[in-house]
Amino acid sequence: MRRLRRIFWLGLKEAVSLRRDPVMLALLIWAFSFAIIVEATGGSTSVNNASIGFVDEDGSSLSRNLAEAFFPPEFQPVTYLDAEEIDDAMDRGELLFVVVVPPRFEADIRAGRAPEIQVLIDATAMEQAGIGQRYVTTILDQEIERFALRRDLGEVPSVALIVRSAFNPNRDAVAFQGVVSLVNKITIMMMLLAGAAVMREREHGTIEHLLALPLDPLDIAAAKIFANSVIVLLATVLAMLLIVDLLLGVEIAGSRALFLVGTSLYLFSAAALGLFLAMLARSMAQFALLTILAIMAVQFLSGGETPVEGQPGWLQHLTLLLPSRHFISFGQAVVFKGAGPASIWLELMAMVGLGLALLAVSLLLFRSVITTDR
Repeated sequence: MRRLRRIFWLGLKEAVSLRRDPVMLALLIWAFSFAIIVEATGGSTSVNNASIGFVDEDGSSLSRNLAEAFFPPEFQPVTYLDAEEIDDAMDRGELLFVVVVPPRFEADIRAGRAPEIQVLIDATAMEQAGIGQRYVTTILDQEIERFALRRDLGEVPSVALIVRSAFNPNRDAVAFQGVVSLVNKITIMMMLLAGAAVMREREHGTIEHLLALPLDPLDIAAAKIFANSVIVLLATVLAMLLIVDLLLGVEIAGSRALFLVGTSLYLFSAAALGLFLAMLARSMAQFALLTILAIMAVQFLSGGETPVEGQPGWLQHLTLLLPSRHFISFGQAVVFKGAGPASIWLELMAMVGLGLALLAVSLLLFRSVITTDR
C-alpha cells in the first residue's frame, strides 16, 4: 500500500507538470479531435463527391441512363455540357471527370458493334483520378451490360456472382480510417507523453532529486505510466464519444467496455516503449527523432495502413514483436466484428507480455543512463 501511495502522488505530480506544458496539451487536444477527423475524411481511399461532366452526342435512352448512373455521395450531380466547353471547364478545375458519348452509340450497341466512350480525367488529383477511373468505367460497363441484357443483345452469364462485404457492408472508408486513426493517436501520444516526461526530468536535473527520496526506478516508471495512461484513456473516451461516434457516425459492433479494457492494457505497452526510447536518447531532440522512426515502423508494419499479409514472410513474423499490431487486430475485432473476450485474449496477453519486456529492459538501462547523465 505504501508503494501504491507513492506511485499515486508521483503520478499526480506528473499530471500537474503536463498542465503547465501548453504545447503538449495543444498537441493532445489536436491528436484526439481534429487530426482524427482530417485523417478519416481527407484520406479516404474511395471516391467521394467527385465532380463529373457529361457530353451526350447521342441523345438516346441508353446515354441518358448512363448519365443518371452517377449520383451522390460518390459523385456530384452530373453537369451536362457541349464538346467545345470541355477544355475550359477542365482548365478551370471545375470537373474531375468528363464522359463523352459519341453519336449513334445506342444504335451501334444494338447492331453488335463495339463503339467507344471517351472518359477525360483531370490527373492532377492523382489519388482520386486513379480510384475514380475504376469507378467510372465499372459504372459504364454495368449500365451497358444491363441495357444489352434487357434488349436480348447479349447472353445472360451462366453464373451470377454475389458479393457480400462482411463487418463493413457499405465498405465505408471513413469508419475504417477513423478507428485506425484513433488507434494511431493512442500509440503516438502515449509514447510521446511517457518518454517526454522522463526526458524532461533528465534535462531539468530533477530525476536525481527523485532518486534521493525513498524511491526506486520502478516507482518512477510506474508513476509516469499511470498518470499518462489515465490522461490518454480519458482523451480516448472523449474521442470515441464525440468524434468517432457523433461526428463520424461509426457504429461500435462490440463492447465499448472491452475496448477500453484492451486500450488500458495497450497504454501500458506503448508507455513502456516510450520509456525505452527515452533511455536510448541523450536529449529531447534525439528522443524526438527516435520517436519519429518508431512511429513510422508502428504505423506501416502493424496492419493499420497496409495489411500484414502483404508484407514479406520474414517481416510478418517480426511484426509480432510490435504491441501495436496486436492492438490494431484487437481494435478491429471488437469495433467491427463484435468479438468477445474469447476471441481476443491472445492479443491482450501479447500486449501485456511485450509491455512487461520493454519495461524490464528500460529499468535495466535506467541506472546506467542516470550515471552517464551525472
